[in-house]
Amino acid sequence: MAGCGNTQKVAGKYAADGYQLVWADEFNHNGAADSTNWGYEKGFVRNEEWQWYQPENAVCKNGQLVIEARREQKPNPRYTEGSKDWRRSRPTIDYTAACLLTRGKQSWLYGRFEMRGRISIKAGIWPAWWTLGNDKPWPGNGEIDIMEYYRGKLLANIACLGPDRKAEWFSNIFAIDSLGGEKWASQFHVWRMDWTADHIALFLDDVLLNQVALDKLNNKDGSGFNPFRQPHYMLLNLAIGGMNGGDASNTDFPQRFEVDYVRVYQKK
Repeated sequence: MAGCGNTQKVAGKYAADGYQLVWADEFNHNGAADSTNWGYEKGFVRNEEWQWYQPENAVCKNGQLVIEARREQKPNPRYTEGSKDWRRSRPTIDYTAACLLTRGKQSWLYGRFEMRGRISIKAGIWPAWWTLGNDKPWPGNGEIDIMEYYRGKLLANIACLGPDRKAEWFSNIFAIDSLGGEKWASQFHVWRMDWTADHIALFLDDVLLNQVALDKLNNKDGSGFNPFRQPHYMLLNLAIGGMNGGDASNTDFPQRFEVDYVRVYQKK
């Protein structure tokens, strides 16, 4: 946050709603992201995605965090000939990107979460800003996709453990063309979550996308555990391809997910 006046303005932004700023990363330095806030996922991680996650694809510059997806080839150090594990069966890494997360460093229970960013909507590109609960394995730890995009769709999702031991999704989906397509994607937008003891509400540019009562979000395994009454950590990532992302074969690289700031406000 540059300048005392701007700092005070940011801190008092939602004072009328009873919120005070408790944490923020404005990315106003050059180099790697602040290690007191962010760690990194590494390697092939989930969803049979194409990218190898590595820290060097995320850098702070010009007051933004830039997460870059690249087409580059190198040997997969975890390759095992004949393996049936998709993470080990690929002899080469063909794409790289980054996933930053606050796990083990920062987590929050309830609050107003806000991120200003610009996303790529090119074929096969899959950016997301999301949270996961500290306790229980997925999906029993709870997932909130405050911002997620793939295959021409913007998603606002919340998931808990369903009765079939799989994720039970509470989702709203919006066609990117209805928002303005490439012109919309060329601009920065503000995503927000209001998470209270009563509900989770997800917004884009102050327009409500999805709202779910917390009483509906208990895990359906008979435990009565509600994964949204525990602290969550956040993730910022740029994925490629995989089970949902689509085909990026004809997409030009690099592609970027640019984050101006991430802030968390809570009530006193």
